[in-house]
This record gives sequence, structure tokens and C-alpha cells, in this order.
Amino acid sequence: MAAPLLSLYRRFIRWPAGNWLFSRAVCFKAPYFASISPTITRLEPGRCEGVIRQRRRISNHIGTVHAIAMCNLAELVAGVMVDATLPVDMRWIPKGMEVKYQAKALGVLKAVATPALPIVSATAGYDLPVEVSVTDAAGNEVFHATIAMWVSPRPSRTG
Repeated sequence: MAAPLLSLYRRFIRWPAGNWLFSRAVCFKAPYFASISPTITRLEPGRCEGVIRQRRRISNHIGTVHAIAMCNLAELVAGVMVDATLPVDMRWIPKGMEVKYQAKALGVLKAVATPALPIVSATAGYDLPVEVSVTDAAGNEVFHATIAMWVSPRPSRTG
């Protein structure tokens, strides 16, 4: 059985503008991400891709995409990927992020999130590093993040 978020994505992408609608639904659930107007373009177990396009409101004083906008994109695609991949008996939360700004970020930026370790069900919590690469339209990596996720069992609902 697919994770609920992955099932939702699969339903949405059948429609015209399905990726855009799915992305709006994610931003409705986590409103802060709407500030970068992201679009999730691909979602499957172990991989999420998303894009943002450069606009004035996410640009900095030197005319490039602001570093924090890229951090937001990285956290979004990492979280969506983990949520869509985790077994239903597990939950996650980000613990930290290490970032590297590689080059000036201009135009449309594509982020790809993949887990550094297999995502599994477990009886105890574990650290899960997620790698996120952000590239420009030419395929040059402009930003890289390693996001530390804490994955743990959901509390049992007995009682």
C-alpha cells in the first residue's frame, strides 16, 4: 500500500495541471512553503523533484534567487519525499540542514531529493540524511543540502 501522500499525488497528476494542484494542496497543509511558489514535478518512493522560478519576491540584492528560498525548496522536496516513502507506521521531522551555495542561482531551479540510506520501518527512531541537489536550467548544481531527518515509530493508538 502506498503512503497517503503518494496516493494523493498519483490521483492529482491524472488531471490537467495536476502537479500544480498537488503543490497547492501541499502548501495549504504547510503554508510557509507557498512563499516560494513551488511546483512538485515528480514524486515516487525515494525521490521527489520540484521547481521554483526566479521572481522578484524570492530574489536578493544581487539579482539571484535568495539562499533561504533554496533552503525552503530543499526542505519541501525532502519532506515530501520522506512522507511519500515512509511506511505508514513511521513518522518524521527535520532536525537540521547543512547547505552549500555552489554558484549564482538564476532562472528556473530544479531540486531533487533522495535518501542517503534506505527508508525502513523500525522499532526505534533513527537518523535519515536526505540529499538535495538544486540545479539551474543548464544542469549546473547551484546549491546542495543534506537534511537530517529524525524517523521514528508512530505512537500506538490504544486505549
